[in-house]
Amino acid sequence: MLVSAKEMLTKAKKGKYAVGQFNINNLEWTKAVLLTAQELNSPVILGVSEGAGKYMAGYKTIVGMVNGMLEELKITVPVALHLDHGSFEGAKACINAGFSSIMFDGSHYPIAENIAKTTALVNTCDVLGISLEAEVGSIGGEEDGVIGAGECADPDECKSIADLGVTMLAAGIGNIHGKYPENWAGLSFETLEAVKNKVGEDMPLVLHGGTGIPEDMIKRAISLGVAKINVNTECQLSFAAATRKYIEEGKDLSGKGFDPRKVLAPGFEAIKATVKEKMELFGSVNKA
Repeated sequence: MLVSAKEMLTKAKKGKYAVGQFNINNLEWTKAVLLTAQELNSPVILGVSEGAGKYMAGYKTIVGMVNGMLEELKITVPVALHLDHGSFEGAKACINAGFSSIMFDGSHYPIAENIAKTTALVNTCDVLGISLEAEVGSIGGEEDGVIGAGECADPDECKSIADLGVTMLAAGIGNIHGKYPENWAGLSFETLEAVKNKVGEDMPLVLHGGTGIPEDMIKRAISLGVAKINVNTECQLSFAAATRKYIEEGKDLSGKGFDPRKVLAPGFEAIKATVKEKMELFGSVNKA
């Protein structure tokens, strides 16, 4: 059964670890993440971008697939199904489809509009027991057509959003979607600390762009209140590398190696290995 992310993030905040959000793109992705979470006894958040939602034939299709896997694979660890960087309309659609958690990304709006649109979702999510993530500042790079320059969040604006009653808050601290460039300045821990001090100890903070951030920065971010870390690109890269190796070695030309179940198997295992590595780094193993 899908659950809100609220309880798992509250426990993570108190326990000084983080729950991983791993974006899913198809059946293999979903199955790999769920099985790894079960094997490691870790809570997990399945992230779905609006683009991935369209690719996978809609939000109701995804809810059906995930609920089916929870039952058939006998998944007992806490699992939240979360809309990632959702628009206002996308958030409403996911609520109606049966998602247990949503993100409304109003970071590209003026703060007053961000507050107004977030407020409109708070009561609905509370009544339905759905967790709600909001964002202030900008995450560098591009996500479903929204391009951010990576501006650091204003701590006062973070407090204004946090005070609305959201479950978790994503604050831009110099993080970037996708691969980090060689000249990346690193995370702004000064901003993160200022945000933490403004929003209070009880607000779980979210770190987007978890791929490629050095381990020491990840651990320091967790110590400063980050309780949810998003990973997407790293799983995509490991999946692509494993699939490329299979094809380049000509294994698809041998016997029934062209069977899609065989072609996709190395990528599936690569995703599992990446998720395991991240869960161990985030400290969520045996925290279900």
